[in-house]
Order: sequence, then C-alpha cells, then structure tokens
Amino acid sequence: MKILICSDGMPAADSATRLGSLLAAPLKAETTLLGIAEKPRGEQPLREALETQAQSLRAHGVTPEIVVRAGEAIRQILKQTSTITYDLVVIGARRTGTSGLYWRSMKTYEVIKAISPPVLVALGERTQLKRFLVCTGGKEFIEEAVQLTGKLAAAVGASVTLLHVMAEPPAIYADLVRLEEDVDRLLESHSELGENLRQQKKDLERFGVAAEVRVRHGIVLDQVFQEARQGDHDLIVTGSSQARGMLRHYIMGDLTRGILNRANCPVLVARAGKPAGAKGLWTVLRRLFLK
Repeated sequence: MKILICSDGMPAADSATRLGSLLAAPLKAETTLLGIAEKPRGEQPLREALETQAQSLRAHGVTPEIVVRAGEAIRQILKQTSTITYDLVVIGARRTGTSGLYWRSMKTYEVIKAISPPVLVALGERTQLKRFLVCTGGKEFIEEAVQLTGKLAAAVGASVTLLHVMAEPPAIYADLVRLEEDVDRLLESHSELGENLRQQKKDLERFGVAAEVRVRHGIVLDQVFQEARQGDHDLIVTGSSQARGMLRHYIMGDLTRGILNRANCPVLVARAGKPAGAKGLWTVLRRLFLK
C-alpha cells in the first residue's frame, strides 16, 4: 500500500502526520511526505518542518520519502497523485467557520473533489484507531469503500459498525420502524437493503474484522453523530461519487460535507463505485433465487 501525507508545515499538517503514522506503520506502507510551499522562498523553512515531521514518522517505524513542491497546493497534490498511484492521501483541515456550507478551509473540499485516491482528513486528536463507523446507503456501489475500510481496520485491529439511516416515517408506522430496526431480521430478509448490508458485513469479516450493523431512523446527519458519540468511534467513513460524462472530479454530497464540517474525529472520504446497472440487478436476482 502507498500512502501520501500532505503538509504545508503548519500545525494542521502535524495532525495529518500523526494520523498517517497510525496507519502507515501497521500497514508497512510506502509513505511519501509531500510538502508544498506556495512561494519558492518558503521551501527551506518547509523542508525543516518536514524533517521534524519525518522524525515523528520514523519514531513509529515509518521511513518516509520527502518531496517538496512549490506552487498552488491543490494543483501540486493533483500532480503528485497523477504521477504516482496512491491508495490513500492524508491531509489536515483547519476550521474557518461555524456557519454556511463550508466550515473548513476550502482547500480541504477541493482536494477531495480533485484527486482520485481516497482522502483521510485529520480532524480531532485521536491517538488510536480502534472503532470505525461506516455510513452506508445500503447500496452495492459502496463496495470499494467497504473493502478499503476492511483493509485499514484489519491492519490496526479495529472493529467496524455499518450504519444505515432511514427517514423517520409518520407515527402511525411505529411498527414498521421497529421492524426495520430489527437488524437480525433485516439481514435475514430478501430485501435489497438486507442483502447488501449482509454482504458488506461478510466482506468485512473476511478481513478478520469484527463488524456489526446498526439501523437508525431520523435526520441522517444527526443520527450519524449520535451513533459516533454513543459508540465513541475513532474514524468516520463516508463517500463521494465520480461525476458523470466528461467531468473527472468527484462529487461530495451534503452528508459528506456535513460530516466534515462537524466531525471531531478523522473522516475517511472513500470513493464509491458506479451505481449497479443490469449486471448489478442480475446479482441481486441471483442472490434471491439461486440460494
């Protein structure tokens, strides 16, 4: 596995380095520490800051390659990830507000939309990664995110909770809510949601990861953070999908943006595959009738 840790020499980048070391060491990952100076005169101070950060990585058994680039940050990260294929990119994120659509530095959101690899955003001050929370829509195209989560969780010895949130129905359907929140019954059902959640749980367990499924009702963002607090999760996994047509950037939905805005723990923005077409439909039908 190859990991890229991005740094501008500022304190937020120190958080990215610490978080990167928690994964790079157990994964035995090839690690690159990329420093970006917006102006050439900032390169030497940046190199000194990178060397300090590299010492922190070496203390955890990680020997990083140090790369320094000058120029606009997003452009340089895109150039680096276009030249070398990375499995994960780790970035820091400064809080810039508490209202509006974007509470973090705009560069955080732009990097996530611009580059191909999954992006791990260093938020909060977690010293270990033992409990992962995956926000799943219960669809098959989240499979790539589940596979990546399984690899990371297996490396650090973490457990995973698959969380699916449904809209709150009217009070007269209280029995329906209780039925949907009966996870065992849901996983045994032949519904599309039950089939997909069961498969995602099995995929995680194949990595030797302890996995559970949770179902909640209500406003999605509120329920995600209630679950994160109650479960004391160290990492939240959410998704982004690729834009259609000629566009090559990734689309970050309202849920992912809201999680990034409010999270007090690291957030992994994984890449979702394309929605299932005819082949995906056949897979569902095969699971239903060819058991």
